[in-house]
Amino acid sequence: MFQNSLNKRWKKVFLDSCINNYMPNNQFKKGELYSFITGKASTAIARRLQKKFNASGLNVTIEQWSVLYHLWKNDGTSQQELCNATFRDKPSITRLVDNLEKLQLVKRVASESDRRINMIFLTKQGQKLEEETMNLAEETLNEALEGISPQHINLCKEILQQVYDNLQ
Repeated sequence: MFQNSLNKRWKKVFLDSCINNYMPNNQFKKGELYSFITGKASTAIARRLQKKFNASGLNVTIEQWSVLYHLWKNDGTSQQELCNATFRDKPSITRLVDNLEKLQLVKRVASESDRRINMIFLTKQGQKLEEETMNLAEETLNEALEGISPQHINLCKEILQQVYDNLQ
């Protein structure tokens, strides 16, 4: 009960803050929360993670890592499924997979049921990157969330999920 009322209180404080920063027609003031939601924090995290990859001698970009991440969760995914999972278009995924193939981190295999569909599989080299890159990603996220209470983190996740759901 206490936790539920605490969550309601935090939501009210956050929502009141947002409402007070709205223009009368419910538009965000230029440069405020809208720019943050559209990627400022995400870009900062990605830049930090890329620096960590580079410092560790890992020859992989954040964009390539995002494809590898989905393959670690579900190896043998089609290129279309990777498009959906990473929110990228087909040409972008094709380019990323091409480059990952050149690095010998993935391989394309034609689907047995439909040869027009390419299934993407991790190579042994691609599998070996998982532990180190995931540790660096966790370290980066911990740095990004330093000083933020678990309640605020959960509230932020709920609100951003609602924003995303509203647009689906």
